[in-house]
Amino acid sequence: MVGPGRPLFVLFGSSVVQFSYGNGGWGAILADYYARKADILVRGYAGWNSRRAVQVLDKIFPKNAAIQPALVIVCFGGNDSFIPHPSMKLPHVPLQEYVANMEKIALHLMGLSETTRIIFLSCPPINEEMHRLTQDPKLCVTVRSNESGKKYSEACKQLCWRMDLKVIDLFAVIQEHDDWSTRCYTEDGVHFSAEGSEIVAREILKTISDADWKPTLYCNAMPLEFAEDSDYDPE
Repeated sequence: MVGPGRPLFVLFGSSVVQFSYGNGGWGAILADYYARKADILVRGYAGWNSRRAVQVLDKIFPKNAAIQPALVIVCFGGNDSFIPHPSMKLPHVPLQEYVANMEKIALHLMGLSETTRIIFLSCPPINEEMHRLTQDPKLCVTVRSNESGKKYSEACKQLCWRMDLKVIDLFAVIQEHDDWSTRCYTEDGVHFSAEGSEIVAREILKTISDADWKPTLYCNAMPLEFAEDSDYDPE
């Protein structure tokens, strides 16, 4: 722990989170936006599904930790929604189990502290054509589809509405852009490019600014660390 203590934001999820600091990713955008105001910690694990996440909740978010996060942003579902294939070991998780796992994650995070806030991100749509082009032709099997992803995205939203949690419907937000399937919002059809990350970061910042949270996590209303206490601070 490096002091003095700033509010801690944790990004928790699969590869969409793990890669969020590279190439102008949305995690890097948040870190830049909250410079000197909050620390952004990445806990992203490529290939993980909600089943694996539940297994390590106590290790990643111990309830007896001296410092608990002010905000946790959770994104699982893209791998859970893989289409099962008889000849391949895939991270697919049945829809009902996915919902149960996400509820377990939410309940665990809600139990960390009275001031720990939570935002869920539903799985985003994929550019199916781009994804096929970036796969190895020898191993090219259709294991992802927007038809499947939409079911998991809707289930995530319904769970959050039921539990009164903030949720960002990335599946819908990305598709609000008419050219989403032709513009480079992803690097490989799945993972966000810098342009796609700008959309994700903007939605997260809007959700935070609109939230009636006390203390507020709205960046412009948060104190600046070591503000105006140096002769060398710019005017």
